[in-house]
Formats: sequence, structure tokens, C-alpha cells
Amino acid sequence: MNILTLETTCDETAAAVVTDRLEVLSSVVASQEKLHEKFGGVVPEIASRAHVERILPVIDEALQRANLDLDELDAVAVANTPGLAGSLLVGLMAAKALCLARGLPLVAVNHMQAHIYACRLAAGEDVFPCVGLIVSGGHTSLYRCESPLDFELLGGTIDDAAGEAFDKVASMLGLPFPGGPAIERTARGGNGKTFRFPRPFLADAGRLEFSFSGLKTAVRYQIANLLQKPGAELSPQQTADLAASFQEAVVDCLAGKALLALEQAKLSILCVGGGVAANSRLRERLELDAASRRFKLVIPPLRLCTDNAVMGAIAVERLQRGYLEPLDLDVFPGLIRR
Repeated sequence: MNILTLETTCDETAAAVVTDRLEVLSSVVASQEKLHEKFGGVVPEIASRAHVERILPVIDEALQRANLDLDELDAVAVANTPGLAGSLLVGLMAAKALCLARGLPLVAVNHMQAHIYACRLAAGEDVFPCVGLIVSGGHTSLYRCESPLDFELLGGTIDDAAGEAFDKVASMLGLPFPGGPAIERTARGGNGKTFRFPRPFLADAGRLEFSFSGLKTAVRYQIANLLQKPGAELSPQQTADLAASFQEAVVDCLAGKALLALEQAKLSILCVGGGVAANSRLRERLELDAASRRFKLVIPPLRLCTDNAVMGAIAVERLQRGYLEPLDLDVFPGLIRR
């Protein structure tokens, strides 16, 4: 079977063609970074309008790269939860139109489950049951994943997502959007021990929640303290030390709670997905923890960490279970807590 998968949950317009053997025939991602850069974050209305402009060319390119035409498709899959409402609707309407016009089955994809399924694709073998850590601009959540489609929420952020915190702190430091890569680059020249920022909930062994709002505030206060003299500016070294210290605090929280989740769930496989999973310091820390704590760590290659349509191959699992959707399928922007 040839399955067209669509991903428009936030600010990436993506399409891929995969087979029921999990072969990737094509993958196309149209980024909107330049559109949102001057705002320091994703603007939902701009994102949805950009999806409208790009969705059909992206689908066409994905089919061309796969050397297929519409008549050779067997199903269309689309992410319909969670995400930005306007962005989700563009992808869903495109999928519905194709299904109606060609008489194809429609498959719904949960964006969170798809991020963990990217680990399954990267591993080339079954990774379930596992603990799934999804960390991105909009989500920071821990799940017990019994199967590709059976998730139990263990804990998540009570305020900001880690990726959002990276964007906001980057803005405070005068670094470009997106903040994650900018913080990571700048932190390479800094000392992560220069500033001791808070690690919310890290010492609480009974909680699997995250909180990054207070951490952002602590960075803001530290910057203000360094700039007390009129006309003062952060030196390059101060900026690097702030970036490194902030990044270290986030990594400590993510890694610490992931280890706690493995202990509480009594599982030995950790799968990590989402844009922040591309952070080299986080990957390094988790690899060290995996070696010392003797658990299996699965993190996809960078191209499968950020939003993409290849992870929509989870549609194969739904098709095998007979999970098809009617054409009145709706979007569910909020995080489904199950």
C-alpha cells in the first residue's frame, strides 16, 4: 500500500509517501521560520495562511519524488490533534478533498503518538512498551506507551513547554528565532555552571510534571542584574554563559524526570521525540544516563525530530487495526489526556 501522510499541526507544511512496509518513498517539508522570525515565535494566523499557500505544492512534490500519481495511492493520513486549530484544518481539508475525489480511506494521526513512532522508524524494530518523552515548542510530556496507539499520560508541563522557553530566553539574549538552535550554538562557548538557575520539581521524586515559567523569569532577573549600570550590555561571554546555564537547567529537568518515569513505569526503553530532541546537549546527557542506568535510549535522527510527515507512518498501525475515519472528521487542537 502507498499512503500519503500530511502534517500541518504548527508551522511546518509537510507531506510524505510511505508504504505499509514502513518504506519512505518521499518526504517534503516547507518551513515557515522566516515568516515568524521577526515575531520571536509562531503566529497562528500567519501559520495557517502559509499552509494554505503551500499544502498543494508540497503534496505534488511528495508524489513526484515518490514517482507516483494520485491513482496509485491507497490511503491518505493526516494529523488532526493536537496543534494550532487553523493549521490543523488546512491539512485536514486537503486530506478530505483527496479522499472524496479519489475514493480513498481517511486515517487520523495523533501528532504526539507520531513523534514516538518516529523512534520506531529510527530503530527499525519494535520499541514498545516504552516511556515516551515528547519535548517541543508546544509540548513537554511523558507517556507510558504500551503500543504505538495506546498511550497513558504520566505527566507534562504545568505552564510553558521547553521549546517555548528556549524561544523566549533566546529573545531575552538577543538571539534569533528559532531559539532552540540559537541557544545551543551560543552555549557551546559558555560555562553551564556560571549561573545556578532553578530546576523546578526536579527534587520532588513524587512528581512527573515540568515547569519552565519560573526558569524563564530567573534568567530575566539575572540579565537585569548584569545590566544594572546605565548603558550596560551583555558581553559575548556573559551571553554564552547565560545560554549554557539555562540549557543545562532545562536538560537536567528533562533527563531527571525521564529517569523517574522509567523507574515508576518499570520499563527499560526511553523514546524521545519532538524538536527539542534535536538538542545535542540533551542527546549527550541521555546517552550518558542510558549507559550508566542500563536502559535503551531511542532518539530519531534530526530530520525526524522536528515536525515532518514521515512520522505519519503510524497510520499503518491504524490501518492494520481497521481504524478509518468518516469525512466529517474534525480537528482537536488541545492535548488529549489519554
